[in-house]
Amino acid sequence: PKGLREEVVTSLEVREDQVSTGIGYGVAIPHAFSENLDKVAAVFGRSSKGIDFEALDNCPVHFVVLFIVPKKDYHLHLQTLAAIAKMFTNCEIRKKLGEAECRKDILEILAGKQARSNVA
Repeated sequence: PKGLREEVVTSLEVREDQVSTGIGYGVAIPHAFSENLDKVAAVFGRSSKGIDFEALDNCPVHFVVLFIVPKKDYHLHLQTLAAIAKMFTNCEIRKKLGEAECRKDILEILAGKQARSNVA
């Protein structure tokens, strides 16, 4: 929808100015709310160099999970945030995501499916 990008970017900036969404473990979970969405939308990003996110542990962020929640479903953000944080406290998941070579592998890991092994 028209104006969605601006609405989300502004909301994310306001949220990030309050306190960093860098939760530690090299993970950040920026999130925002939108009047223009019907369901939760999420984006996953990975940085091999790391990003200075002013995270709680002052370490660079290697994984970013950005999600946007419809304002009408405001309550969903807490359970979504908790589920993402729980997943990323697992060092094995972070390791697999760091080693994943393609989109399909990343999606399988995020979906909780065992990623295929690249070992011959």
